[in-house]
This record gives sequence, C-alpha cells and structure tokens, in this order.
Amino acid sequence: MDIAFVSQIVVSGLILAVIYALVAVGFTLFVGVFNVLNFSHGDVLMFGAFAGFTAFLPLAGLGVTSPFLQLVLVTIASVTCTIALGLIVARFFILPLKGAPLLNTLLITLMLATVIREGVRLFYPRGSNPKSFPALLPTDFVSIGAINVRVDTIMLIFAGLAIIVATGALIERTRFGLAIRAVAQDEETARCMGVNYRLVVLGAFALGSGLAACAAMINGLYYNEVNYSMGLMLAIIGFCSAIIGGLGNIAGAILGAFIFAGLQIVGSLFMPFSSAYSDVFAFAVILVLIALKPTGLIGERVSERV
Repeated sequence: MDIAFVSQIVVSGLILAVIYALVAVGFTLFVGVFNVLNFSHGDVLMFGAFAGFTAFLPLAGLGVTSPFLQLVLVTIASVTCTIALGLIVARFFILPLKGAPLLNTLLITLMLATVIREGVRLFYPRGSNPKSFPALLPTDFVSIGAINVRVDTIMLIFAGLAIIVATGALIERTRFGLAIRAVAQDEETARCMGVNYRLVVLGAFALGSGLAACAAMINGLYYNEVNYSMGLMLAIIGFCSAIIGGLGNIAGAILGAFIFAGLQIVGSLFMPFSSAYSDVFAFAVILVLIALKPTGLIGERVSERV
C-alpha cells in the first residue's frame, strides 16, 4: 500500500478526531451540568463557521491584508457569535425547561437546530450554496521522513489538541471548573454551598459553544469550505463519540472521538471504493460497541459525570 496515501488518510483522521472531540466535549458539558441532549449544538457550530466567513469578507476592503491578523479577527468573530448564540439557546430555551420531561427538551433542541439551519439557508445570501472559506494558514509542504504534510494541517492538529488540553485544565484546575464539577456531581448540594447554578449552566453552554466555534474554524481552514448542512453530521458524530466513551465523561468523549475517526481511517484504507463507505463502516461498528457496552467504554458514574 502506498505510504503517501496511508499517511494522508491518517493525517486527515487526526484532523477529524480533533474536530469530533471538540464537538463531543460540548455534548458532555451539556449533559453533565444540565442533563440535556442539546441537538442544536451542531447547527450552532455551523452558525459560527458562517460568522467567521462573513467577518472575513470586508477585511481586505478595510485594509487588513495580513493573514495572521485576518485569522485572529475571523476567529474572534466566530467564537463571539457562536458563544452569543449558545447563550441565547441556554437562557431562553433550555433553562426555562428545568424539570420538564427529557423528551420536551429534546424536541425543543431539534426544532432549534432546524430553525438555525434553515434560517441560514433561506436568509443568508445564497445560503444553500457552499462557501469558499479563506486559506489563512501556510499551505507549504514539509517532509517528515517519506511523508509530505501540509504546514497548515500540522498547525491545526496541534491547535486543536492544545484547545482540548486547555479545556481539561480549565475543568480540573479552576474555580469555574470546580463549580461545573460540583453541579454535575450534586446540583442541590452545590446550590447549598453557594454555587450560582444559573451562572454555571450559562458558563458551561458558553464553553461548549466556544469549543464548537473552534471546531468550525478548524473544519473551515482545513477543507476551505463551509455549508449550511455541515453541522448536522458533525452533531451526530460528536454525539456518538460522547456515547462511545460514556456520556457525561470528558475523557470518554475525547476517546470516543478518536475511536470514531480511527474507524473512518480503517474504512478508507481497507474497504472498497476508499472513503465511500467509511462512514457506514464506522457507524456500523459503533452500533455494535453501544450494544455490547451501553454505558460507554469509560463507564459513567452518575455522581461524577464531568
């Protein structure tokens, strides 16, 4: 088998794993803090991608021609808009449903996802057409042994891994992270100890949405394209990744993301027609894993969901 082809598939898998992990951690935060399956998460991500793309359009006319400065401004715009939308969803559609049946919340988030997705498709100029996301990173190739890898790919992989590590440190080593873990472990006791429950929920949604914006930026910069339906599949895969590892467990969500991406690599390398059936193969294996291990590979303990 051609080593160059294999290396390209593996690198693509690493990019996918990082994107899936960022999305899956968002699902885990929502379940851990509020016990809600937020299926609008993928379309909030898509909204962030379009926000970044829109922010780029006037930059050249404003005299901002430095790719680095453009990248910083586009990223800030994407993260800010995505967090704002995530907070709106949490404040006006999730928090008021506290204590409501889980099915009600599930339906609300599914309808929200449809509203966001169709809103972009219908009201964004030519929203149904894919948009060419700007290439703001170096596209030169570097040689690592017999493997040629693009510089931007390496940068995106390390950036994504750094964000994942930073998120873990935030959860484990800060007062905000302590508050999130306290609410996830025992909401009533956390309230009695003076934790502002509403603020923690909003903070968790802001963090999850910010991670979604980072996933959107990595996806856009790597594929140089965004479209209104991109969030749907990313949400499904991110949710599956969280389920595989153990829903409510951040380490499990990251592990599940890498497993799913690894299955796609295997499908691309060893199945006929290359990547045509990679998703089918990955989902089929996930079905078997969930059937064999319903609680996930890292079994969630209800008292320690985050």
